[in-house]
Amino acid sequence: MSSIGSVMISSPSQITIQINSIDIFEANKSSLQVGKYLKIEDGNHNFAIAIVKNIAGKNDDDKWIFTIDATPIGALIANGSGYDFKKGTPVLPVPTEPVYIMDSETLDILFSSDGGFDFNIGTLSNNSAVNFNLHGNKFFSKHIGVVGSTGSGKSCAVSGILQKVVGIDSSGYSLHGSKNNSHVVIFDLHSEYATAFNIGEQRAFTLNNLTVDDLQLPYWLMNSEELESMFIESNESNSHNQMAIFKRAVIANKKLHNPLLVDATYDTPCYFSISEVVNYIDNFDREVIGRKEGEGKPKLICGSLVDNQDEEYFNSRLTFVANSAAKDTKATNGPFYGEFNRFISRLETRLSDDRLRFLLKPIKTDGEIFNTNDFSDLLKQFIGYSNKSNITIFDLSGVPFEVLSVTISLLSRIIFDFSFHNSKLRHAEGEDNHIPILLVCEEAHNYVPASDSAMYRASRKSIERIAKEGRKYGLSLMVVSQRPSEVSPTIFSQCSNFIALRLTNKADQNYIKGLLPENTSAAAEMLPSLGQGEALIVGDASIMPSLVQLPKPIPEPKSASVDVHSVWNESWKEPSFINVIKRWRKERSDLVNLIQSP
Repeated sequence: MSSIGSVMISSPSQITIQINSIDIFEANKSSLQVGKYLKIEDGNHNFAIAIVKNIAGKNDDDKWIFTIDATPIGALIANGSGYDFKKGTPVLPVPTEPVYIMDSETLDILFSSDGGFDFNIGTLSNNSAVNFNLHGNKFFSKHIGVVGSTGSGKSCAVSGILQKVVGIDSSGYSLHGSKNNSHVVIFDLHSEYATAFNIGEQRAFTLNNLTVDDLQLPYWLMNSEELESMFIESNESNSHNQMAIFKRAVIANKKLHNPLLVDATYDTPCYFSISEVVNYIDNFDREVIGRKEGEGKPKLICGSLVDNQDEEYFNSRLTFVANSAAKDTKATNGPFYGEFNRFISRLETRLSDDRLRFLLKPIKTDGEIFNTNDFSDLLKQFIGYSNKSNITIFDLSGVPFEVLSVTISLLSRIIFDFSFHNSKLRHAEGEDNHIPILLVCEEAHNYVPASDSAMYRASRKSIERIAKEGRKYGLSLMVVSQRPSEVSPTIFSQCSNFIALRLTNKADQNYIKGLLPENTSAAAEMLPSLGQGEALIVGDASIMPSLVQLPKPIPEPKSASVDVHSVWNESWKEPSFINVIKRWRKERSDLVNLIQSP
């Protein structure tokens, strides 16, 4: 191995190298491109590893001199029998030290699958013969950021990673009949990912794909913040009174329906009747207090007094006596008379909205409503235990936009709470969490934005909590976005590993560069020019910052764009307007045929 040049300037952030021969430069041109690696002696049998940042050439009197600026990213430290790679700048060469092209033998040392680097994610972009492996535990035990513009291969990258996790490869589902203990939950906003796990026939893969029609998500699983986000307008002048009466009604109704839960609170996940809560609030809104001697309580038209509002106001909407100043019928309006008209109207509108049936009117297959005893079955569907599936997809494409934040908040919080309580139980027994879960937040900028919008406050708070605390309880995040600059900075700041595909937006490029270590600046400059499926991989799980070509998953997710020009050049086609409208209206074909038959 012969030297190509020598060190001229050396610092922890940059090494400047000079090549004095055009013949040497031309012979090694393919290995001297921006983003490729160099090996530099330090004079003590160790080598600094640097990544090429800039290349400049100067011709004086037909003599070429080339200058290369490279960023040190690690070192090969002699251990007696070979070399160990250390990140950072444990050694720095001094001027005059020789510089070498990174040879295949060194690449094999760096990117071998030794130790914990056992998760193959692709091959080096500049050397397809070298596999690139991540440290599996450091990758999945910590939060992951996956970013890339539309068309960069982001969905394929995520699908490919998850297929490897569950045992799907080019030959099909390799773990059929002996599935592993992986647990992945995906928030899918565009119905993309189900096709990536559609392995059927003899070696079928069991997928837990929950659409709005399949998902059972009773409102009584919501906590206080989610309930108030769902039903209360925080900008109304009397919102504090709405919150107070709603909280009182919910707690009282939970205790009424769950007598065995002595300490039921506003946040306890147990059944309560939302329709009974509306009755309760409506009765307070129309309440009239009897003022004759010895009364001082709400008085009904029949003359009886209400002794316990928390029991009697739930069953029906009562009729109270009229307001009267006469001595024999003296009665005055209650303290909240007329206060909740708009609130009740909003509650009734929500309850009558069929789009929210999966939240407000979910029913079991036998037609019964879900109650507290069904909590275990509901929880199992969220994490794939209802059908023993490694992958659970929440297809949120059919969720109305105005309740998307609440839905995501509820799902992510339930998964966090399960992980929390399961971990605590295991720790009490001296054991570690045996059900680690990866939560994949696809299109995260849509529901955990950087802006503090009230509309997204619930989902942002739930997922930020996972970002800050989830790893302690075996719950890690994979945050996927095409607009990273619009995602909550709290979430990305907690990510220890990044897969950055092509980014064309300048603000997004600068945002990601600010999150990455300084020694990746050379490679980060290439973000706008990366090819499809090519990614800069940086983080605790990567031996060093690397450009990697990610293989396409088989099968692929349904995320590819239409080849518009090719389709336009085909002959005229007719859509099935009838079927489109049926799907649009969610018409049931069996009922339509029955109605239309004579």
